[in-house]
Amino acid sequence: MVLSSQQMDPKIWSKLPEDVLEYLLSFLPLKTFLKLKSTCKHFKTLLFSPPFISKHSSPSPNSPDSSPFSSFFLLSHPQFPRQYPLFDTVHNNWRNLSLCVSPVLPSSSSVLLSSSNGLLCFSKSSSSSFVVTNVLARTSRVVKFPTLPFSFESLTLVCGSNNGYKLFVMSTFGSSRSQVFVYCSLVNSWSEFGGFDLVLNENHHQEGVFYDGCLWFITPEPYFVIGMNLDNGEWKRSNFELPSELTFARLVSDGDKKLYLISGNGSNGISRSMKLWELDGNSKIWVEVENVPELICRKFLSVCYHNYEHVYCFWHKGLICVCCYSWPEILYYKVARRTWHWLPKCPSLPDKWSCGFRWFSFVPELYAFV
Repeated sequence: MVLSSQQMDPKIWSKLPEDVLEYLLSFLPLKTFLKLKSTCKHFKTLLFSPPFISKHSSPSPNSPDSSPFSSFFLLSHPQFPRQYPLFDTVHNNWRNLSLCVSPVLPSSSSVLLSSSNGLLCFSKSSSSSFVVTNVLARTSRVVKFPTLPFSFESLTLVCGSNNGYKLFVMSTFGSSRSQVFVYCSLVNSWSEFGGFDLVLNENHHQEGVFYDGCLWFITPEPYFVIGMNLDNGEWKRSNFELPSELTFARLVSDGDKKLYLISGNGSNGISRSMKLWELDGNSKIWVEVENVPELICRKFLSVCYHNYEHVYCFWHKGLICVCCYSWPEILYYKVARRTWHWLPKCPSLPDKWSCGFRWFSFVPELYAFV
């Protein structure tokens, strides 16, 4: 007997109760479901329906901390204009398709600056604005610069637990004064605070790290850690002193629970070794976790060639990532396994490549609001 497939009568679909229809549509593959946006008047209602939220935002029962989506290393480089190659850290392979960003971003004047909780923040100099976008949900918000003209040294996107986010922007006015502007998405407005001049002297590739309610930075020599409260703009020096004999130092936070330090160690500005430290939350003392293996350390230090201002770090799903602005590979440390690894360069990168490698943690989050 041959079975013939028949389409369901549209009249039947129209007569289904709303909750039943939402339940059935939630079983569509996510890619197919998102295509409904251009044709379905009630797309947003479907997107926030209980069946869809339950299916696409609930972690796996076998892994409570897991996401229903893959997570990625995202590469931004001048030789990939408007394209962002993705390395899938769940399946451990490069994706054939690069990330497609919001259509509100022009091809030539947008620069990716920061990422957090599934959101990406770009600068859009042609219209004097920043653009915060959720690529998965295909939503964007244009945030106008706080003043005009406006120049800035660094930006950090910080997502909160209240479905909102903040943009921390450090701006310079000439060579003698710095200001900090903080944008809050919940009230759609900027606040202006005094800056901390030592932060601007170097480390402009390194974003601030959020820990214990503040955004933290490391100053140039003599190294010490300073933090800013994003609510009231107050700066404070930490009560946890850094280890001695540092040639460079970078902070990494897992979000809010643990604070790590990647350091170069040596004398006269020359690193002989690299170490990973963890802050003891009770004693406020840095505890040495790992000495970077000699061969790996040699390679990374030769890549930097004493240009430590090119070094930056970030956290990604249990990985501490150490990068160099002039080198196409990532050195990363698996915290759970206590092992070091190299991520080879992107296969689509030409043999002759230039500086400008900016890596980001990209963990898609459907319900991250812009």
